[in-house]
Amino acid sequence: MIAVMKIPKQIISITAKLEKAGFEAYIVGGCVRDLLKGAKPNDWDIATNAKPEQSNKLFPKSFKDKNFGLVTVLTGSKDDTLKEIEIMPFRTESTYSDKRHPDQVFWVDTIEQDLARRDFTINAMAIRPQKLKNDYEVIDLFKGREDLEKKIIKTVGDPKKRFSEDALRMMRAVRFAMTLGKGWQIDEQTKNAIKKNSELLRAISNERIRDELIKVIMSENAAEGIELFRKTGLLKYIIPELEEGYGIAQNKHHIYDCYEHNILSLAYAAKKDYNKYVRLTALLHDIAKPRTKKGEGPDATFYCHEIVGAKMTKKILERLKFSKKDVEKIVKLVRYHLFYYDVDEVTESSIRRLVRNVGEENIDELLEVRFCDRIGSGCPKAEPYKLRHLRYVVERASASPISVSSLKVGGEDIMSILDIKPGQKIGQILDILLNEILEDPNKNKKGYLNKRIKDLGEIDDVKLGKMTQKIRKEITNVKMKKDSMLKEKYWVK
Repeated sequence: MIAVMKIPKQIISITAKLEKAGFEAYIVGGCVRDLLKGAKPNDWDIATNAKPEQSNKLFPKSFKDKNFGLVTVLTGSKDDTLKEIEIMPFRTESTYSDKRHPDQVFWVDTIEQDLARRDFTINAMAIRPQKLKNDYEVIDLFKGREDLEKKIIKTVGDPKKRFSEDALRMMRAVRFAMTLGKGWQIDEQTKNAIKKNSELLRAISNERIRDELIKVIMSENAAEGIELFRKTGLLKYIIPELEEGYGIAQNKHHIYDCYEHNILSLAYAAKKDYNKYVRLTALLHDIAKPRTKKGEGPDATFYCHEIVGAKMTKKILERLKFSKKDVEKIVKLVRYHLFYYDVDEVTESSIRRLVRNVGEENIDELLEVRFCDRIGSGCPKAEPYKLRHLRYVVERASASPISVSSLKVGGEDIMSILDIKPGQKIGQILDILLNEILEDPNKNKKGYLNKRIKDLGEIDDVKLGKMTQKIRKEITNVKMKKDSMLKEKYWVK
């Protein structure tokens, strides 16, 4: 028994109104599971024998989904979990030809029929708030409470059938095992069914796969979740590139193979509760090592793996339908995660180039990725003196001009001084000027820059183009002779 007071008044009000109108009303699914765990539900679902049009009529401030009969009630609550409450008629479903959606949905008469079509036993329980005055009983046909106490994820009925209906349930099983708390396990029969049917995940849209992946990545047990994806055979249909690193030894700077290193880097990001950008970068930063490895043993190399890795990361994230903003940010962090820094070797001009390429707004996250990288390599300290000193130098360098927009001259000045029309020559000159300012911020004065514009204007277009191409490559790669933020040797010492 659970005290009725734990159910919010908005839910009580909706179920009471349905009951008063002569219908049955139950709270169902995840919210029941969370209540029994003593946790606050993230959302609330109500199941009823009222048809969609009947529920819609009872609640003027609601809207109906014509395809699935879902009625969403707007409560006006300030609590995000209670602003919109979904009411669904008791239903059952036909076959799932596409392994994602039921071919047909049928309204049924009883809550028992409705619960039988749900995914996992812990999500197939219901409570009828209006049945008793002080307490209420849990309708539990599939021993969900027992599995809740044992911390077991088990399907309702035959797992093969459940996964054939909606293959995403296989990822959800892993997600629940990672997000419901410590000690949760997937039932052996259910786990074996995932292994045998993992290929069904091919039928699921990349958007739905991405959403489940993010939930695992953002959990406290993110690394264990990725490893469980691998062990159940799901990872090859989510991020197959990660599996390429499994069993691939590194070199004398690493005690873990490529895959283990990525997983342990993610584990540290989760431990420190870093944001999704850092967590995804920690997981993907060395994704290209298997493809760039040269040689074997302690002196094996992975030259340019950060560049190849950035390209691979872009393809992975675009395939999984991440937003353009997410892709750009994570790709930058992967591309520049291997920056080299030594207090006595690297000058502020190199740091300005690094800040310019990564973006001042991303520097803290880049450093957090480095911390994850170090711990994932077996280093005892995440932030040694060098990185603490780098923080100080970055703050100082960030105050200097690091982009074309911070120059004391602009495109209009160039057009006026050289008497030319808009064209690529303007961008080329601005890039050359920026390169000089990155080297020496004191040159960012209008008089000096105007003189340089005149000098550059006298250079023929072909030569100017070659100069610009070389400079853009140098700035992007942050490789300028001894003044370098990147070195071909690995950064761990």
